[in-house]
Amino acid sequence: MLELVKAGGWLMWPIIACSVIAMAIVLDRLWAYRRRKVLPANLVAQIWQLHQNKQLTAAHIATVRKKSELGRILAAGLMNRAHSREVMKEAIEEEGRQVVHELERYLNTLGTIANISPLLGLLGTVIGMIKVFTAITSSGVGNPAVLAGGISEALITTAAGLSVAIPAVIFHRYLSGRVDRIVVQMEDQALKMVDVMQGEREK
Repeated sequence: MLELVKAGGWLMWPIIACSVIAMAIVLDRLWAYRRRKVLPANLVAQIWQLHQNKQLTAAHIATVRKKSELGRILAAGLMNRAHSREVMKEAIEEEGRQVVHELERYLNTLGTIANISPLLGLLGTVIGMIKVFTAITSSGVGNPAVLAGGISEALITTAAGLSVAIPAVIFHRYLSGRVDRIVVQMEDQALKMVDVMQGEREK
């Protein structure tokens, strides 16, 4: 492996750095998007039960807020439950924008890595071919070792760049889609809670 890195030239180091950063982002986001952390089951039903039993205190709301991203959104509405439906929805939307922004954290970086990795590989290809033509200009085609070195550098950096970019693109699409699905489910749960609390929907 070390021989491949050396043969690929100095551009292998930024490509390797991109791969490490991409892997760290993917693992971090997969951990952050665990369903029980983001969308705990039956949370709206539990809140409604507390509300019906007149046990929904500020302490309960604070606990709901701390436990999950969905809890943060619902807690924003619960803090304004004495107001109109529109006020509750506005508070939920404001908190929701912040939650979505945090859910999308690092995804732009992952997308950037997916875009620049093949470009770094292409740059390595160009540099390798420049070395080949420089060698041909200075010593002709009689030294195959020099030619092979330049071609090897070109091919290795291209392969390395694509090896980083392809998984990065796949995970970027997957994680972006997962955020979209989480947001839709959060919106559904939040609207359900608002309707139930305002008496416009049966539990």
